[in-house]
Amino acid sequence: MMMRLPPPLSRRKSTAHKNDFGHILILAGSRNMLGAAALTALAAMRSGAGLVTLGIPESLNNVVQKKVSSVVMTWPLKETKKLSLAASAYSQINKKLNSFDVVALGPGLSAHPDTQKLILKVIAQARLPLVIDADALNALSNDLSPLQKNKGIKILTPHPGEMSRLTNLKKDFIENNRKKVAVDFAKEFHCTVLLKGHHSVVATATGKVYINQTGNPGMATAGSGDVLIGIIAAFLGQGLSEFNAAKYGAYLHGLAGDLAAREISQAALMAADIIDYIPKAFRQNEIIRR
Repeated sequence: MMMRLPPPLSRRKSTAHKNDFGHILILAGSRNMLGAAALTALAAMRSGAGLVTLGIPESLNNVVQKKVSSVVMTWPLKETKKLSLAASAYSQINKKLNSFDVVALGPGLSAHPDTQKLILKVIAQARLPLVIDADALNALSNDLSPLQKNKGIKILTPHPGEMSRLTNLKKDFIENNRKKVAVDFAKEFHCTVLLKGHHSVVATATGKVYINQTGNPGMATAGSGDVLIGIIAAFLGQGLSEFNAAKYGAYLHGLAGDLAAREISQAALMAADIIDYIPKAFRQNEIIRR
């Protein structure tokens, strides 16, 4: 199923400036999971974000710059002895939060207890739109109160296993009741849920639902979810509503994966290929619009 992307994703004014399209802060990465951070940051830039800053453990900054320095700014932050973000980094982050439009957090952050404290504090106290995935979801599975404290825009992107940990529901039940589970959680915690999987479900606190039709089994590969939250964060930064950012994010992510699979094959598909095909997915939308 093909659908048109809304402005500003489909067209831009001739007077446009990079600041018109959002400054995204991504908190991601740790010693063994730098790829997740890089994928998220590059996906956000490729999806139209005006500026992207990647907050990373300070000892890893030089390594990360080699992966993303051509288009992404890096921000060295306080770290634990295990080279993950430390809870003490919150003071650094909080001082500059007003410089950003969206915060995406989770990919590759690790399960270090001090890092989990940082994650929960950011979710509870940040007054910017949040995109929450991966290790940030794992932190919430131990304490959901930050979701209730934060009344702002929050998009969560769990796969069924993560949703099981968040809700204490069995994974089989979630798979058989995907729409209901997503809607119930979104209503209870006043957020938008993108429950990933075959025909991903996007549900809002008001009960609005979108069932995505793009995507293929080749996208069940490491890093695919990291690409997705980069796309969604970029769409929020460009002014889309909470629901539309998740809806069109899921759609474009799946479409890019479909276009990649046609040329590469599903079996050979990698997360980086999805990023490479985002421009073709946008181009497909331009063809539809004509």
